[in-house]
Amino acid sequence: MNKLLYLAAILFMVSCRSTQQTSQTSSKEEKNFKVNTIAFYNLENLFDAENDKTIKDEYSPIMEMSEGLREGVYQKKLKNMTYVIPQIGADVSKNAPAVVGVCEVENRKVLEDLANQKDMLPYNYGIIHKDSPDIRGIDVALLYQKELFKPTHTNSHKLLMYYSDNPEKRVLTRDQLVVSGKLDGDMIHFIVNHWPSRSGGEAKSRFKREKAAALNKKIIDSLQAIDPYAKIITMGDFNDGPYNTSVKEVLGAKAEMEEVELKGLYNPMENMQKKGIGTIAYRDSWDLFDQMIMTKPLIEKDYSSYRFYKAGVFNPQFLSTPRGKYKGYPYRSFSDGGFSGGYSDHFPVYVHLIKEVK
Repeated sequence: MNKLLYLAAILFMVSCRSTQQTSQTSSKEEKNFKVNTIAFYNLENLFDAENDKTIKDEYSPIMEMSEGLREGVYQKKLKNMTYVIPQIGADVSKNAPAVVGVCEVENRKVLEDLANQKDMLPYNYGIIHKDSPDIRGIDVALLYQKELFKPTHTNSHKLLMYYSDNPEKRVLTRDQLVVSGKLDGDMIHFIVNHWPSRSGGEAKSRFKREKAAALNKKIIDSLQAIDPYAKIITMGDFNDGPYNTSVKEVLGAKAEMEEVELKGLYNPMENMQKKGIGTIAYRDSWDLFDQMIMTKPLIEKDYSSYRFYKAGVFNPQFLSTPRGKYKGYPYRSFSDGGFSGGYSDHFPVYVHLIKEVK
């Protein structure tokens, strides 16, 4: 039985329960699994209502508004984000994501405000954040349910690159955050990314994302040098699709499980993208810049420890623009210099990891 048929059988048999409410059944043939969701979400300019004068080119839509509106808009933005996050993957896991990578956050304060919102408090999220040198003042971070994931090591890797016409001038962009820890006792490594944008055009900016991919591959290689069987999930807004050189060639991510070698990478998002599923929309075209990519040990058949079950784009109707020219696009927070009432210009993505309960 090939891998896809095996997973189809698992889908039929699995009794999806929360990690807090897993139990045995009387049937010897039926198997029970713990299910945990790992998610990534671009939070689209989550800035607070204060002007950070240390950031040279801070791009904060909130700061462009009148002073009397800023705090109210910030609170609405937080409420919208925290309405979404607990729902990602919850139809299967019956729980909020165990781990959530995020990007486009201004600082640790906005993450603390996020974690302390009413909809987030029941999950007791911890925060791992490092300041990046990004010229816009945005960072990546990791949120995790403290009862489910125990971090053991964190590191932030700088993406060092320079302008071709000015070799002494550094391109200031986001660091890549690495968090290692135990998910319900299983060691897993997470890398959170937000690769350089396509500002100035895809072709002109391509080298930046390929440099980011090279750094990401170096991080993965270093983890695999210590343990060839390391379970690694690299996730983020890559600003490239699964088909681009940065992902397909520099990372070497494969669309088919059978093609992934021991130290190789599997990208479940590639076949989704080929079917027209996307996380962003531009000029009536969809693309899948937000991705979850994993190493081979996560796609093995031994479910005595956590393995990949399935991936998805979280795109319920309320996250889509309800009307107008951009109907159906991700319902963004900011447009035309104001707060539009939406959520983000990206849909979140996720993977489910499952482990058999003996």
